[in-house]
Amino acid sequence: MENLIFEINDQIATLTFNRPKALNALNQALFQEFATVLDKVEVDKNIRVLVLTGAGEKAFVAGADISELAKMNPLLGKRFAETGQKLFSRLESLPMPVIAAVNGFALGGGTEVALACDFIYASEKAVFGLPEITLGLIPGFGGTQRLLRLVGTNIARELIFTGKTFSAADALSYGIVNKVCPPESLMEEVMKTARAIAKKGAVSVRAAKESIFCGKDVDLETGCRFEADAFGLCMASQDAKEGTQAFLEKRKAEFKGDLDS
Repeated sequence: MENLIFEINDQIATLTFNRPKALNALNQALFQEFATVLDKVEVDKNIRVLVLTGAGEKAFVAGADISELAKMNPLLGKRFAETGQKLFSRLESLPMPVIAAVNGFALGGGTEVALACDFIYASEKAVFGLPEITLGLIPGFGGTQRLLRLVGTNIARELIFTGKTFSAADALSYGIVNKVCPPESLMEEVMKTARAIAKKGAVSVRAAKESIFCGKDVDLETGCRFEADAFGLCMASQDAKEGTQAFLEKRKAEFKGDLDS
């Protein structure tokens, strides 16, 4: 692949946006490669956590490639938006946790891809924003929808209507980012959390993610029904047997079960 780097180490996959000269901007070729990676990740039961980050020191993803956008007619623009939306929805619904390691500019599509991850760790130098309004456009990859669900309608309106950029510290205060790290320790902190998740039972982690995902936009009663179903399925796993037995025996659980056990 020319625009992405995809690696797997110790059940943790890392996807790096790799267009550093273009600040890792999203274009159609990158989207095609992204779809191919998602095809692999969706079926690989050995991947317990996926981490997204950007190549170079300046950017996570600086947005959509403006040189391509400027040449699009309305129909092509709609198709480009729909392509991004479908890809980010696939990312959001992956069965394993996805962590965004935002190491620099995350503007427009960069903020949108980060919002589609389960949570975000950011460098102190990270800069977020949905500045599409300054181009006479609006966020097109789900930004108007995911941001308001995360931070509330009024803050989302302000950030989208003004198109202003904001710091990692501001993103933390808005609840967009979970943790802000010095640039040199960002990936170390992300991998520490990824390894902690990867050591947990595969079935229960995936069940927890599915329960949260299915319940986030429904009423409490419906969400609790999802949760009860997921809880019951966890009870059938080898990891549940190991976890409960380890507790009774006062020892540390060693989760070795897989998604087929």
